[in-house]
Amino acid sequence: MATVQKFEDLEVWRDARELVKRVYHLTARFPKHETFGLTNQLRRAAVSVMSNIAEGFERGSNNEFVQFLFMARASCAEVRSQVYVALDLSYAPQAEVEALREHSEKLSRRLKTLIDYLRHSDMKGHKFHDEQSIYSVEQL
Repeated sequence: MATVQKFEDLEVWRDARELVKRVYHLTARFPKHETFGLTNQLRRAAVSVMSNIAEGFERGSNNEFVQFLFMARASCAEVRSQVYVALDLSYAPQAEVEALREHSEKLSRRLKTLIDYLRHSDMKGHKFHDEQSIYSVEQL
């Protein structure tokens, strides 16, 4: 088991970071008139995934962390929905949309695995323990 002491140690957070990079790369090629529409919304949804994982972790309790992980999963779904709009409007090639959709689905499944782990864990969260040993979890 790996000890997780900061959100950056979580593989799901690193996967979310990769999602953000992929979304920004994809949306950089969208038409300029979409800057304040689909481009902005898609980027915000991707950043929300990463941010909710980090914020939930820092809240210090498993219950709050789980709540934020659910919000991260919802933002993954938002990303998937919005890339279909990009595909339908011919802003993105099907292969890139499919790769991004698959990455988002995998991340959503990993978030669900972490949620299930936290819900069944005896640990309450790091605000109930010393800061040196926050969580011990399998690499998720």
